[in-house]
Amino acid sequence: MSAWLPVAPCTPRDCAHHAGARRAAVPAVALLLAGCALALLGVLAVPAVLLLAPPSRDRLVRRWAYAVVRAFGVRVRVTGCPVERERPPTGELVVANHVSWLDIPLVAAALPARMVAKSEIRNWPLLGPLAALGGTLFIERDRLRALPHTVRSLAGALASGSRVAVFPQGSTWCGRDGGGRFTSAAFQAAVDAGSAVRPVRITYRTADEGTAGAAAFVGDDPLAASLWRVVTAAGLTAEIRILQPVPAGRGHDRRALARTAQSAVASDSANLPASSVHH
Repeated sequence: MSAWLPVAPCTPRDCAHHAGARRAAVPAVALLLAGCALALLGVLAVPAVLLLAPPSRDRLVRRWAYAVVRAFGVRVRVTGCPVERERPPTGELVVANHVSWLDIPLVAAALPARMVAKSEIRNWPLLGPLAALGGTLFIERDRLRALPHTVRSLAGALASGSRVAVFPQGSTWCGRDGGGRFTSAAFQAAVDAGSAVRPVRITYRTADEGTAGAAAFVGDDPLAASLWRVVTAAGLTAEIRILQPVPAGRGHDRRALARTAQSAVASDSANLPASSVHH
């Protein structure tokens, strides 16, 4: 087991269930087809999107990612600190807790970024080459020896001015407790590149504001089962809370940065103004 592969105690049977209102089969199937079709359309459009200037590209990615989450029947709420639409010249490391496959389009809807993914995805038919074309940074999570190369790759992307998104818990957690510890490797890349760290907090809620277990994609849960659970669970809201960035420098080493970001994400007491709300 490597530093990239912590083990979460969450299991589909214990964590991934929905106790609220449910959609009937026909509208659920319609949502499933719409969500999958929109996601595939976005993947196929990657080569054309890359021809756009960065501001136009980011704007299009944000709209597409928001539409994907909505197409699966999940409302989107973005709160917290206002974010500059232009990418920081020294890059920015976006770090978030990890609950679901929905996290990826949710982060992109608020902060378009180069995603970090396991190296196996590179070999997937169609999706692998397109993910690489779209700037995905691939890591060999099960090889600790490859960690220095991963850090250098992340640092290089940040130093070039890219925004890079990482889920430093290394695994999905259901979100009912504090979740897993943030591993520090990705934060070393921010230190090396002199980039700020932008913590964001992801929460899935039901109509009565309870934690939405239906969104959790944990353990050995099959993707098909998770997709069906999401589209049949009525009243889900995905909330992404954008927190204050931690500036580069100030004597932070990677472990201190990881602790600071984890504390910010886990905190229930952040008193931040809403920047935007989407329904």
